[in-house]
Amino acid sequence: MSGEEDLIDYSDDEQLDTKETVPAVSADAKKVDANGASATQGADKKGSYVGIHSTGFRDFLLKPELLRAIVDCGFEHPSEVQQVCIPQSILGTDVLCQAKSGLGKTAVFVLTTLQQVDPVPGETSVLVMCHTRELAYQIKNEYARFSKYMPDVKTAVFYGGTPMQKDIEVLKNKEQHPHIIVATPGRLNALVRDKHLRLGSVKVFVLDECDKMLEQIDMRRDVQEIFRATPQQKQVMMFSATLSQDIRPVCKKFMQSPLEIYVDDETKLTLHGLQQYYIKLEEKEKNRKLNDLLDQLQFNQVIIFVKSTQRATELNRLLTECNFPSIAVHSGIPQEERIARYKQFKEFKMRICVATDVFGRGIDIERINLAINYDLPADPDSYLHRVGRAGRFGTKGLSISFVSSKEDAEVLDKIMERFEVSLDPFPEGGIDAATYMNT
Repeated sequence: MSGEEDLIDYSDDEQLDTKETVPAVSADAKKVDANGASATQGADKKGSYVGIHSTGFRDFLLKPELLRAIVDCGFEHPSEVQQVCIPQSILGTDVLCQAKSGLGKTAVFVLTTLQQVDPVPGETSVLVMCHTRELAYQIKNEYARFSKYMPDVKTAVFYGGTPMQKDIEVLKNKEQHPHIIVATPGRLNALVRDKHLRLGSVKVFVLDECDKMLEQIDMRRDVQEIFRATPQQKQVMMFSATLSQDIRPVCKKFMQSPLEIYVDDETKLTLHGLQQYYIKLEEKEKNRKLNDLLDQLQFNQVIIFVKSTQRATELNRLLTECNFPSIAVHSGIPQEERIARYKQFKEFKMRICVATDVFGRGIDIERINLAINYDLPADPDSYLHRVGRAGRFGTKGLSISFVSSKEDAEVLDKIMERFEVSLDPFPEGGIDAATYMNT
């Protein structure tokens, strides 16, 4: 790390009253893994006692308006990361959390801040920053869907590439002034520097993908300027999919006695509730087998992964001809049309989607409970991201992978070795729908 001198550090006199603002969490409980096991405990005591925290969102004692929105979104049970983080976050504890995408870390800070926010006209109490405009837009949408029954809470998103005057007008209007701001650091710093935005009432400061923001020296300077403009006594939460040993001390410079959660044991990335099978067959047998599976299996929505745009187009045509109404999503389709098809699928207007890896990462559609690898990916990481579409947020799901070559068999072995999971051949008699369909 360069620019170490730029790091914020609290002076001795600034730290005097921290005990009053940080809830009591024992030192042994400060660092936990995703199963809720303390990192300071002996190996013999490790185990999943995460159920102590919660088995459902209701156990978090969230506002009724939030619980209604959670039900509308189709979420049933918190992920392990959510079970560990949310109870402590609601208490005001600083949090440093590393967890892979798909484990629901965005919902941790969205739900926590919506639970805590007490909307005062003209005052911003929550700041959320991230490193890209696309991510900022996505987080703003998460706030929109979880706050649908909280009409008094106003949220805004600010990022570069758009006229700053529009942002200034929103901030000037006391009726429109956001209580929660999602932004990229450059634009936010400009608004603060030019005194269009005052941060004296900020109570929660969140960085998403914090390693990306604090590694780049120019972005880190923007973050620090904004941090200095907020009150010293506030809750700080940082999240990322990757947190190297080098960046963790940098993050903690902004925090006081944080709860640290690191899901960096890759074997823990296995998706609970997801049944995973494979079928060995010849390349020429794939279409017939796919038709049979779609006929036999019950599903809410299915996503079928192939290795190229050409194969996606062709398979989609074949399925439509066989009276399986499907859509294709891949990089060969213009952006606007891709978004339109994505919305069609997300809104449950179509139940079958043929996709390339453009949909392998980041897509969040709750009703997908069947993922089929028509073509097996080239590496275990891609496999995990793909089948994770059918096992997000701890819901049940089923994945089936076609293995048709020596290369496929090698990838299958790597997947089982990497994630310490045993993939079985798909049973000839099929499987009971109740084991992978949420009732």
